[in-house]
Amino acid sequence: MGLRVAPFKAQNMSNNAMVCENGGEIGRAQAAQAEACGLSPHTDMNPILLKPTGDLGSQVVVNGQPWKTLTAREYYDNFDFLRQAVTESYERLASTYDYIVIEGAGSISELNLKHCDLVNLGLAVRLKAPSILVADIDRGGVFASVAGTFQLLDPEESALVRTFLINRFRGDTSLFEDGVRILEEKTGRRCLGVFPYSTDIHLDPEDSVSLDSRPVARFSNALDANPRVAIVKFPHISNFTDFRLIHDAPYLSQPVHEHFDVIFLPGTKNTVEDMQWLRKNGMEAWIQQQYREGATIVGICGGYQILGDEILDPERVESTAGSVRGLGFIRAVTRLMAHKTMRLVAARTQSGIPFHGYEIHMGVTTIDDGGSPFAVLEDGRRDGVRLPRIVGTYIHGAFENQAVLEEVLQRRLGNRRPDEKDIQYERLADWFAEHVNPEVFAAEYLG
Repeated sequence: MGLRVAPFKAQNMSNNAMVCENGGEIGRAQAAQAEACGLSPHTDMNPILLKPTGDLGSQVVVNGQPWKTLTAREYYDNFDFLRQAVTESYERLASTYDYIVIEGAGSISELNLKHCDLVNLGLAVRLKAPSILVADIDRGGVFASVAGTFQLLDPEESALVRTFLINRFRGDTSLFEDGVRILEEKTGRRCLGVFPYSTDIHLDPEDSVSLDSRPVARFSNALDANPRVAIVKFPHISNFTDFRLIHDAPYLSQPVHEHFDVIFLPGTKNTVEDMQWLRKNGMEAWIQQQYREGATIVGICGGYQILGDEILDPERVESTAGSVRGLGFIRAVTRLMAHKTMRLVAARTQSGIPFHGYEIHMGVTTIDDGGSPFAVLEDGRRDGVRLPRIVGTYIHGAFENQAVLEEVLQRRLGNRRPDEKDIQYERLADWFAEHVNPEVFAAEYLG
């Protein structure tokens, strides 16, 4: 349509983050939305990011930078400051773009949180933003959900929620024509469209809840052209988009009988507690047994820290535990610190493969003995380590490069590369255009 559009989510809760060119971090979902808009991600698109750490609450990232670690109650005590940060980010975006698509979080009718609403209708009311109620019919109860929500809205809120839409409909959408008519009568609103559940649009998952539906480990002992790969599912797993090219690999939270060729230890928002979790549930012994039987162990960011001898947290940055013994595959000690390293990087692997990625971690790892680096950055700094069947790196995104991934797996992946992201975003746009009611869309939102 020739319009300049940017995404905005005032507050997101996720350990799946991305580093922006302006030096801060935002939720990976907003980074994907920016990509779909043809934009570079910017911290104004997600001014508040909550990163759960466990017992300490959540690390609160404001304008891309760590601010404080707070409990939920402490967080809401800072409502005025946070609302100001949200308003300023929105105003900067609004001065540049024709349209801002604002994503809410949770329900738009959370009555107990209205007094401290930063992200839903409280924000829409402050901005006088026309809104859409999106109902997920796949969860069931769509009639009660849609009609009941409108009954709970205040007059000022009700005037803003101009339409509703039905999402993730399975089967013949024409069978819901009576349902649309009934909901339009009950709500006094037009339906923006009935959108079918799609199986041919593949987007990066937003958060770790999506991993619950991933495949379980089921392998034969027959020789396979592809390596048998598993990913450890930490309780505080982060940035699992590192594994988008091995989308069929199982995520494991307990030992299994199968043998794997490569086991990945992903990033984590609480390295100390997740190392304790490995030890408590038997995964530490299982990983070490897999290594003795020939598996390669690859650690990324927090997973890299866990590969070492010890993780120290004297300032209680992530945990109340203070320190923990690591897996001991690398003669290394990591010291967690309040300062967070966040930067985009360009690097080359040991064999000269160029790639881009990003660092986002709170800690410095000191290696006491040999091995070669995983990669050398363009400024000459060395990253990570390679030892026999042990690989560690701080660089997220490295294994989203198929050549780098194949180098570590020591095998070709054939046609496993998924469609490029731009193709998927175009499919999503076509899906929306096919099923939206253009008359209602133009009248309510483009007028």
